[in-house]
Amino acid sequence: MILEFENLLDPCYDALESDYARIMEAALDVTNAPKNYEVDVSLVDESTIQSINREYRGKDAVTDVISFAFNDDESELGRIVDEKFPRLLGEIFVCVPRALSQAKEIGNTPERELRFLFAHGMLHLLGYDHMSKEEEAIMFPLQEVILEKAFPKE
Repeated sequence: MILEFENLLDPCYDALESDYARIMEAALDVTNAPKNYEVDVSLVDESTIQSINREYRGKDAVTDVISFAFNDDESELGRIVDEKFPRLLGEIFVCVPRALSQAKEIGNTPERELRFLFAHGMLHLLGYDHMSKEEEAIMFPLQEVILEKAFPKE
Protein backbone atom coordinates (compact mmCIF):
# COMPACT_ATOMS: atom_id res chain seq x y z
CA MET A 1 0.00 0.00 0.00
CA ILE A 2 1.44 3.34 -1.05
CA LEU A 3 -0.03 6.78 -0.43
CA GLU A 4 1.49 9.62 -2.42
CA PHE A 5 0.55 12.78 -0.53
CA GLU A 6 0.87 16.28 -1.95
CA ASN A 7 -0.03 19.32 0.12
CA LEU A 8 -0.26 22.34 -2.16
CA LEU A 9 -1.47 24.53 0.68
CA ASP A 10 -0.27 25.30 4.20
CA PRO A 11 2.22 22.97 5.96
CA CYS A 12 -0.25 22.72 8.86
CA TYR A 13 -2.12 20.15 6.75
CA ASP A 14 0.88 17.80 6.48
CA ALA A 15 -0.47 15.83 9.44
CA LEU A 16 -3.26 14.58 7.17
CA GLU A 17 -0.78 12.30 5.43
CA SER A 18 -0.76 9.82 8.32
CA ASP A 19 -4.55 10.14 8.73
CA TYR A 20 -5.06 9.39 5.05
CA ALA A 21 -2.73 6.38 5.21
CA ARG A 22 -4.84 4.99 8.06
CA ILE A 23 -8.04 5.62 6.10
CA MET A 24 -6.60 4.00 2.98
CA GLU A 25 -5.62 0.90 4.92
CA ALA A 26 -9.04 0.72 6.57
CA ALA A 27 -10.83 1.17 3.22
CA LEU A 28 -8.84 -1.64 1.63
CA ASP A 29 -9.56 -3.89 4.63
CA VAL A 30 -13.27 -3.11 4.85
CA THR A 31 -13.82 -3.67 1.11
CA ASN A 32 -11.52 -6.71 0.91
CA ALA A 33 -9.51 -4.97 -1.81
CA PRO A 34 -5.95 -5.97 -2.69
CA LYS A 35 -3.33 -4.29 -0.51
CA ASN A 36 -0.88 -3.56 -3.33
CA TYR A 37 -2.53 -0.34 -4.47
CA GLU A 38 -1.10 3.14 -4.73
CA VAL A 39 -3.29 6.22 -4.26
CA ASP A 40 -2.24 9.78 -5.03
CA VAL A 41 -3.93 12.52 -3.02
CA SER A 42 -3.51 16.27 -3.40
CA LEU A 43 -4.78 18.98 -1.09
CA VAL A 44 -5.81 21.90 -3.28
CA ASP A 45 -7.48 25.30 -3.17
CA GLU A 46 -10.82 26.33 -4.67
CA SER A 47 -9.48 27.63 -7.98
CA THR A 48 -7.54 24.42 -8.59
CA ILE A 49 -10.46 22.11 -7.90
CA GLN A 50 -12.79 24.30 -9.97
CA SER A 51 -10.37 24.07 -12.88
CA ILE A 52 -10.14 20.27 -12.54
CA ASN A 53 -13.93 20.01 -12.25
CA ARG A 54 -14.42 22.16 -15.36
CA GLU A 55 -11.79 20.37 -17.45
CA TYR A 56 -12.58 16.77 -16.58
CA ARG A 57 -16.21 16.78 -15.50
CA GLY A 58 -17.59 19.70 -17.51
CA LYS A 59 -18.81 21.42 -14.32
CA ASP A 60 -17.56 24.96 -13.77
CA ALA A 61 -17.95 24.94 -10.00
CA VAL A 62 -15.99 24.44 -6.81
CA THR A 63 -16.52 21.03 -5.20
CA ASP A 64 -15.17 19.34 -2.09
CA VAL A 65 -13.50 16.23 -3.50
CA ILE A 66 -12.85 14.73 -6.93
CA SER A 67 -11.67 11.17 -7.53
CA PHE A 68 -10.24 9.67 -10.68
CA ALA A 69 -10.30 5.87 -10.65
CA PHE A 70 -7.66 4.17 -12.77
CA ASN A 71 -8.71 0.61 -11.97
CA ASP A 72 -11.54 0.30 -14.47
CA ASP A 73 -9.52 -1.16 -17.37
CA GLU A 74 -11.35 -4.39 -18.17
CA SER A 75 -8.96 -5.43 -20.96
CA GLU A 76 -6.72 -8.46 -20.48
CA LEU A 77 -3.74 -6.21 -19.77
CA GLY A 78 -5.77 -4.15 -17.30
CA ARG A 79 -6.66 -7.24 -15.28
CA ILE A 80 -3.02 -8.22 -14.74
CA VAL A 81 -1.99 -7.39 -11.21
CA ASP A 82 1.45 -8.40 -10.03
CA GLU A 83 1.38 -8.83 -6.27
CA LYS A 84 4.99 -7.59 -6.07
CA PHE A 85 4.31 -4.19 -7.59
CA PRO A 86 1.77 -1.59 -6.52
CA ARG A 87 -0.91 -0.64 -8.99
CA LEU A 88 -2.14 2.94 -9.19
CA LEU A 89 -5.74 2.83 -8.03
CA GLY A 90 -6.35 6.51 -8.73
CA GLU A 91 -6.09 10.13 -7.69
CA ILE A 92 -8.05 12.11 -5.14
CA PHE A 93 -8.16 15.91 -4.96
CA VAL A 94 -9.46 17.38 -1.69
CA CYS A 95 -10.40 21.06 -1.63
CA VAL A 96 -9.40 22.13 1.86
CA PRO A 97 -11.11 25.55 1.90
CA ARG A 98 -14.39 23.96 0.77
CA ALA A 99 -14.02 21.20 3.36
CA LEU A 100 -13.46 23.76 6.12
CA SER A 101 -16.54 25.78 5.16
CA GLN A 102 -18.66 22.62 4.90
CA ALA A 103 -17.46 21.46 8.31
CA LYS A 104 -18.63 24.73 9.82
CA GLU A 105 -22.01 24.56 8.00
CA ILE A 106 -22.82 21.02 9.11
CA GLY A 107 -21.21 21.08 12.55
CA ASN A 108 -18.29 18.76 11.79
CA THR A 109 -14.79 19.41 13.01
CA PRO A 110 -12.39 20.36 10.21
CA GLU A 111 -10.40 17.18 10.95
CA ARG A 112 -13.50 14.98 10.64
CA GLU A 113 -14.58 16.61 7.37
CA LEU A 114 -11.13 16.27 5.79
CA ARG A 115 -10.98 12.62 6.85
CA PHE A 116 -14.52 11.97 5.63
CA LEU A 117 -13.83 13.41 2.18
CA PHE A 118 -10.79 11.19 1.73
CA ALA A 119 -12.78 8.10 2.80
CA HIS A 120 -15.49 9.12 0.32
CA GLY A 121 -12.88 9.48 -2.43
CA MET A 122 -11.33 6.11 -1.58
CA LEU A 123 -14.66 4.37 -2.00
CA HIS A 124 -15.10 5.98 -5.41
CA LEU A 125 -11.67 4.67 -6.41
CA LEU A 126 -12.75 1.22 -5.25
CA GLY A 127 -15.81 1.28 -7.51
CA TYR A 128 -18.52 2.53 -5.15
CA ASP A 129 -20.94 5.27 -6.15
CA HIS A 130 -24.05 7.06 -4.89
CA MET A 131 -26.00 7.80 -8.06
CA SER A 132 -29.02 5.84 -6.84
CA LYS A 133 -30.66 5.27 -3.45
CA GLU A 134 -29.50 1.64 -3.57
CA GLU A 135 -25.87 2.69 -4.11
CA GLU A 136 -26.13 5.32 -1.37
CA ALA A 137 -27.42 2.67 1.04
CA ILE A 138 -24.19 0.74 0.48
CA MET A 139 -21.61 3.50 0.13
CA PHE A 140 -22.61 5.95 2.86
CA PRO A 141 -22.54 3.47 5.78
CA LEU A 142 -19.20 2.14 4.49
CA GLN A 143 -17.69 5.60 4.88
CA GLU A 144 -18.53 5.53 8.58
CA VAL A 145 -17.24 1.95 9.01
CA ILE A 146 -13.93 2.97 7.42
CA LEU A 147 -13.55 6.03 9.63
CA GLU A 148 -14.40 4.04 12.75
CA LYS A 149 -11.86 1.37 11.81
CA ALA A 150 -9.15 3.97 11.11
CA PHE A 151 -9.90 6.07 14.21
CA PRO A 152 -11.69 3.93 16.80
CA LYS A 153 -13.42 5.97 19.48
CA GLU A 154 -11.45 9.17 18.95
